[in-house]
Amino acid sequence: MKDSFNVCDTIASKGVRHMKDLLYYQDATIKQFSADVIKTGKDEQGPYVVLSNTAFYPTGGGQPHDTGWINDMEVINVEKVDEEIRHYIQEETTLSGLVEGKLNWVRRFDHMQQHTGQHILTAAFVELFDYQTVSFHLGTELVSIDLNTVAVTDEQLAAAEKRVNDIILENRPIQTKWVTQEELAQYNLRKDVSVEEDIRLVIIPDYDYNGCGGTHPTSTGQVQLIKIMEIEKMKANIRIHFVCGNRVREQLAMRKTVLTDVARQLSVPEKEAGDALTKLMKAAKQTEKALAEARDALLAFEAKDLVHTGESIIAKTFENRSIQELQKLARSITTEKPDVIALLVANNEDKLQFVAARGANVDVSMKSISTAALPSINGKGGGNDVLVQGGGEKLITPEQLLEAMKNAL
Repeated sequence: MKDSFNVCDTIASKGVRHMKDLLYYQDATIKQFSADVIKTGKDEQGPYVVLSNTAFYPTGGGQPHDTGWINDMEVINVEKVDEEIRHYIQEETTLSGLVEGKLNWVRRFDHMQQHTGQHILTAAFVELFDYQTVSFHLGTELVSIDLNTVAVTDEQLAAAEKRVNDIILENRPIQTKWVTQEELAQYNLRKDVSVEEDIRLVIIPDYDYNGCGGTHPTSTGQVQLIKIMEIEKMKANIRIHFVCGNRVREQLAMRKTVLTDVARQLSVPEKEAGDALTKLMKAAKQTEKALAEARDALLAFEAKDLVHTGESIIAKTFENRSIQELQKLARSITTEKPDVIALLVANNEDKLQFVAARGANVDVSMKSISTAALPSINGKGGGNDVLVQGGGEKLITPEQLLEAMKNAL
């Protein structure tokens, strides 16, 4: 790989005349270069520098921008604006003359691996199953493609993954070529190109021919490895999440750490962690169901105890009871005794909540109670004639709220 390149040897200081003259197209492996400052400025994205040529790749075609340094100034973004490639920096500058550019090579090479991996994986799905890629996203952790299918099987995923890693292992060359519209007919393109001029093809011989303006390594072997991580069903497509190269190792290390921790907490070998977790989740659901049944039984017992007072209005305050519990208790009370009204208030950590319910033999609408109660706590609520609920601020005591609800009757 080339570590540096002196732009002044081949490019006039007035600027690049053609896209193909850009350094990242001449040689995507250039890490450092020299260029002249054409201008400095500031737009809505911040201060920037324009150079006579650049190895910094601007955002485009699904590939994120490069970062790095111009002299000692950090380049935080690169965008193509009005036919200029603007290198955004943190503070305004009056920089001029010849400068040195240096890429954040770890970031750039990662993007090259992921972007090339996308080409290889996309081509595999076309070759094996005639599934076309309709979109591509290169994220900071995972990469994704959307396929024009509503379903994909585990067998298909395994076949595609094997095919792409075979192509990588063969270490096929990756070629780039600038062609005209008339020359396109000579190539078996995976999809139609979207431009009429400055057409650049990225070619993996006897496998993939594709119009692309991104940066790529010189051989498939530099992608190292592709691993499909998960799939996601979209409305009309299947989204494939995957990683390439160094990201495979990062994902493996992260997942290994998680698996080790889970296995340790379950006190089982790592290979048995899945089965052990399934058993634990099943036991937890059974316990949760038993607890819910026990709570319902206690609420039913509590309701019986309350209606045995013989009063026509059951009014009570509670500490830290959920609105769901209040609703269940109110329904149990009115079911146990159809000719009573239940007025229940809970003094919870950050608010007051209430429920009002009537039995089947009572004609009074509960809406009148919420209408009277809600303003006193600046609250909100809902319900119907049979049962209402609401909650609000602690502007009054629970006892005062309960009294306001009684007065509404």
